[in-house]
Amino acid sequence: MTPLRATARRGILKTKIISILGSTGSIGRSTLDVIAGFPDRYRVCALAAGQNIEFLREQIKTFRPRLVAIRDEILVKKLRSELPADIDVTILSGMEGYIQVATAEEADLVVSAMVGSAGLVPTFSAIKAGKNVALANKETLVSAGRLVMAEARKRNLTIFPIDSEHSAIYQSLSGQQRRDLRRIILTASGGPFRKMSPEEVVKTTPEQALAHPNWTMGPKITIDSATLMNKGLEVIEARWLFDVPPEQIHVHVHPQSIIHSMVEYVDGCVIAQMGIPDMRVPIAYALAYPDRLPVPLPSLDFFSIGKLTFERPDPERFPCLRLAFEALAAGGTAPCVLNAANEMAVDAFLKKKIGFMDIPSMVEWVLSRHSVVEVNQIRDVLDADKWAREEARRMIEAL
Repeated sequence: MTPLRATARRGILKTKIISILGSTGSIGRSTLDVIAGFPDRYRVCALAAGQNIEFLREQIKTFRPRLVAIRDEILVKKLRSELPADIDVTILSGMEGYIQVATAEEADLVVSAMVGSAGLVPTFSAIKAGKNVALANKETLVSAGRLVMAEARKRNLTIFPIDSEHSAIYQSLSGQQRRDLRRIILTASGGPFRKMSPEEVVKTTPEQALAHPNWTMGPKITIDSATLMNKGLEVIEARWLFDVPPEQIHVHVHPQSIIHSMVEYVDGCVIAQMGIPDMRVPIAYALAYPDRLPVPLPSLDFFSIGKLTFERPDPERFPCLRLAFEALAAGGTAPCVLNAANEMAVDAFLKKKIGFMDIPSMVEWVLSRHSVVEVNQIRDVLDADKWAREEARRMIEAL
């Protein structure tokens, strides 16, 4: 990916110090790509990754963070041995390392881009440490939205959404009075199986499911897009991020992925945010807010696009969307269980242990066995997450 380069200067600005959770994933790499184009505006102080030390090694060489965290202790020595001797960086491992990256004292903004529920504790720790967060890890709000948003409000912090859909809503709400909101419309591409019959979808392979028609993303979120679970998780995230009841959140399938989401107001006016499907756009918006970065991405060619179309989500083809709305209605630990069971099911599908339509079946089965508990602390979420994973694991092993 070619780094974005500034095409204009906006005067002298204070350098913003950035910490990134999930720097080697697709969102993390895109974030660093944006930062690389504006070295006078941004500096990276800390990076956290899973176990992709090849990517991480090059990121350390390029951005010279002072603190790095990686998943396993065994990888710390290997990474250190592969770095030039003149690089002064502290390398930590495990959850404690992730928390230190999330709470790095000099960070002005923490980009939360870890995949899955692993990002919950570091992101919550960042908020408790008084950090504004640019949030791509939707599982944080899915699992513990009420707690996370309450903590952010208490500390007068801002959570900037990096998801293209939530960034679109954030922009469409800007300058408007919340009491005038009628509904939020989340758009979904429909994934690669939008036109397939349910019988055809049952036979699909991981390779087919990973071929998203519009977006380049990591494997987990790409599968979630194919099942429409990604949109279900975004519904739950939107409920907490924008403090709106579920009945005011609607989903429209929009195959062109040009309108990223819309907000309708009580007078019938609809404000939509449009743009090319490139994650660097919402990332740049979150990094620079309230400014906009002069990034050299192409303008929309409306003549080539020709038309914008919309469809109702097919409940037979996309049962995961129904399950997400049901979990949101159940409240408490139900959304956390939904998310954890889905993570286990997607992983099993990618490893070819289960079929594509087994994903919603597994999630529904785990949810049906769960006794919902009110979420009063992060421990409630972690316990529910662990329980759901164990239930899903037993189901996978029994197949």
